[in-house]
Amino acid sequence: MAKEKVVVAMSGGVDSSVAAALLKQQGYDVTGMMLRLWSEPGKEDSNRCCTPDAMAQARRVAGILEIPFYVIDAKDVFKETVVQYFLDGYARGETPNPCLICNRQIRWTFLLNHALALGAEFMATGHYVRRMKDEGGRINLLRAVDHSKDQSYVLHVLKQDQLAHALFPVGEYPKPEIRRLAADFGLPTASRADSQDLCFLAGDDYRNFLQRNAAEILQPGNIETSDGVVIGQHNGLANYTIGQRKGLGVASPLPLYVITKHATRNTLVVGTHDELGVTEIIVRDVNWLNGEAPSEPFRAEVKIRYTAKEVEALVSPMKERQVSVKFDAPVRDATAGQAAVFYQGEVMVGGGIIT
Repeated sequence: MAKEKVVVAMSGGVDSSVAAALLKQQGYDVTGMMLRLWSEPGKEDSNRCCTPDAMAQARRVAGILEIPFYVIDAKDVFKETVVQYFLDGYARGETPNPCLICNRQIRWTFLLNHALALGAEFMATGHYVRRMKDEGGRINLLRAVDHSKDQSYVLHVLKQDQLAHALFPVGEYPKPEIRRLAADFGLPTASRADSQDLCFLAGDDYRNFLQRNAAEILQPGNIETSDGVVIGQHNGLANYTIGQRKGLGVASPLPLYVITKHATRNTLVVGTHDELGVTEIIVRDVNWLNGEAPSEPFRAEVKIRYTAKEVEALVSPMKERQVSVKFDAPVRDATAGQAAVFYQGEVMVGGGIIT
């Protein structure tokens, strides 16, 4: 019987390398694919996802595993979708998470289509998440065994037709075990450091990137208190984050924090610590992992940032793929443009973008 064919999205890192090794060990016909992504001119050697060094590492791993390896040019589609999403989000006064659109449009549409065109039944990545079919044949995503490395948050954008072709081999293992497996397989990526930053920032501060690529959105404007009193000037809304305390440049007897940003008025609103928390948010563009929006409100643990701890809330479906999320206790860092993702136990139910 012919082996099932799987394409592994390789990055030159330890997780995707071990994913490829595990799948080959499990008897799949494995092919490695790596995306060449857009970088600012002159910064190609610093892009966290596809430096020449990372590409050489991935090619070396493929050689050790004796699997075919291809590099796919995604520079144009990446710039048009992911980088533009990043710039547009800041122009709206939001704090966008471009990893969400990258997973939806680049990995799980563009690259998946290449994998399917090659005749693969599956595409695998090195994401820390688990995939499980329920009794009705629907595919659920579960948190990784290693909760400290769980990446289900950025995969809330996936749909059933994409999940049908998805494999996540490393989600069943703690991270230290993945490094040990890499060493056991003789892979040179065993001790390679994890990459946390946005790849196209190439290690630079996002504010510098905006200054170079969208300086028009960094317009100065008023800093106001929540009751509308002007107390200073900001140097561009994109330079500030919700909950920020330092670097506001305004004198006050009490510490002040960024409470909200009004893009239409180009106004930064600040207030005291007591004004920071919110008890309700509206979430748009909600994707339900099982493909069906719930008809009734439900209890969930909600994560409002990739690094945030889940908090208890009531999630109430609304019209047009929106939900209201009412938290049991005020949360401080709910930020427009970031994702709110809903969990029930180990299962990720869905998520969307905070408005």
